[in-house]
Amino acid sequence: MATLNQNRRYNFLFSLLIFYFLTLITKPISSFSLQGFNGHQNPNFDSDFTLLGDAQIANEGNFVNLTSPTSGFTSSGQIVYKKPFKLVDSKSSKPIISFSTEFTFTITPGNGDGLAFVIFPSGGELSQVFDQGYFGVSDKIDRKFVAVEYDTRKDDNVGDFNGNHVGVNVGSSFVSKDISDVSSIGLLLNGGIPLNSWIDYEASSKRLEIRLAESGSEKPVQPLMSFSIDLSKMWGDKEVLVGISSSSGNSTQVSSLSSWSFRVRTVPSSLHSQPLDPQAHSDEERPIRRNKSRFLTVLGALIFATGCGTLVAFVALFFWVVLFGRHSNVVPEMPMNQVDFKYEKVNVTVDNDSHDTTS
Repeated sequence: MATLNQNRRYNFLFSLLIFYFLTLITKPISSFSLQGFNGHQNPNFDSDFTLLGDAQIANEGNFVNLTSPTSGFTSSGQIVYKKPFKLVDSKSSKPIISFSTEFTFTITPGNGDGLAFVIFPSGGELSQVFDQGYFGVSDKIDRKFVAVEYDTRKDDNVGDFNGNHVGVNVGSSFVSKDISDVSSIGLLLNGGIPLNSWIDYEASSKRLEIRLAESGSEKPVQPLMSFSIDLSKMWGDKEVLVGISSSSGNSTQVSSLSSWSFRVRTVPSSLHSQPLDPQAHSDEERPIRRNKSRFLTVLGALIFATGCGTLVAFVALFFWVVLFGRHSNVVPEMPMNQVDFKYEKVNVTVDNDSHDTTS
């Protein structure tokens, strides 16, 4: 019994170590979470964020309206997080950066552009990045950007197939590299209801994943779109900024933001499936590195699954002992039948003459 309890303790400690390792393997270096958009709700709002164009705080700080309900001309606005970060720092050999962002938005009916989450290099005036172009981003920008668009207008000039899609734009063009129909998951971008979107970039796999659901829903397991891109090659070790931008496109459409969170974290270089500069290594080295990375990934998954299984079994066993184990130690009392014994003295007489002895 002592050995069994000791094994249980070891398994429990092993599971805790596994979870601790997985938590530390991606270290957060910068993050914010906005549930309000004024100094009263978020003391650092004015110093960390800037509103551009027609963007303004509404409903006592519960929303930021990126556009205004005007007709006859285009309304555009942006909210930008003013603290830059790097996706890779080659001088200090820091790991590549991954990030995750989540925001809740509402787009009213109308033939506007919708809104876009934009990553762009810092430096210079923000007016050089944003104006009244597509989604409020300048089409004259000479800096490369990456934008995830939530498009509510079908524009044949950029190859849109409908007015209810999510697309990924790379470089300085709004011709999407990849598009996914939002109608396929039963949602309407400009239906006037709050929607929640998750954007995750994993540097280890070099993939950008976009998920979308109604506000208040759980994060979908299956992404709406999964796009392959190496962001470390987009800007090298230059600093970048993130923002959310919108344009009404000559309509009365209003795009609003009610929450926004952003998290940047480092990823150890040992987890990457490819080197930062593949040309610096021979073709013979590449399959070895990929196979090693795949082996480490599979090994990590097996360790994680083993730890989870052990933890679940331990918890189940613990509750079983608490709820039912105490009853198993009670030995039921067996009924005993009373048996009477009678003692009687018997006299035995032996007749020696009745026995003959034969020699």
